[in-house]
Amino acid sequence: MPSLTRVPRTARKPTDDRRAEFETRVLAAVEDLLADGTPFTEIAVQKIAAASGSARSTFYRYFPDKSRLLIRMAELATTDLFAAAESWWSAEHTDQQTGVVLAMRAMIGGFRDHRYLLLALTEVGSYDREVGAYWRARVATFAELVRVRLETEQAAGRVGRQLDPRATALILTSMVERTISVAFAAETGVGEDALAESLGRAIWLVIYGDAP
Repeated sequence: MPSLTRVPRTARKPTDDRRAEFETRVLAAVEDLLADGTPFTEIAVQKIAAASGSARSTFYRYFPDKSRLLIRMAELATTDLFAAAESWWSAEHTDQQTGVVLAMRAMIGGFRDHRYLLLALTEVGSYDREVGAYWRARVATFAELVRVRLETEQAAGRVGRQLDPRATALILTSMVERTISVAFAAETGVGEDALAESLGRAIWLVIYGDAP
């Protein structure tokens, strides 16, 4: 006779679905705790587990420590944030500054939605080797995408020969990442629309300002 309490194997959620659901709850819990002003380093694992409605043992099954937790949460939070910019860098640049401004607006919006987590990532990454290495690698991957595109534009004659693709990619990537972080870390008096417009203009002029 079938068990009345055991869930049939065919009715159980796939492992990937259960993990995704758990990670979504943890992300929301961590962001809520950070929004209260508590530094990430002071948030206990037990508190995160309780806020996400899970057991401490379940938490450690997925995250061996808080560094891995922050890295995974950052991966989830930055997926959409980087997607808009990566889409613009992969598209044809025939619309003057409009496309890059829209990409900046999407990035700024994505940062706003997860600002407490991403500001914590920046802070912890300054002294946690594992977290710092993750974020530098993520930014470097984006910078490499920019470098390749700049070289392509230069080879096609759409970018000035004096532009150094590798150095310019580093400058643009660092400028955007640092500018958005500063804008949300303190009151600057700069609105999101003005920030997007100015970043878009700066990026466009650096790339195409002295084009043939």
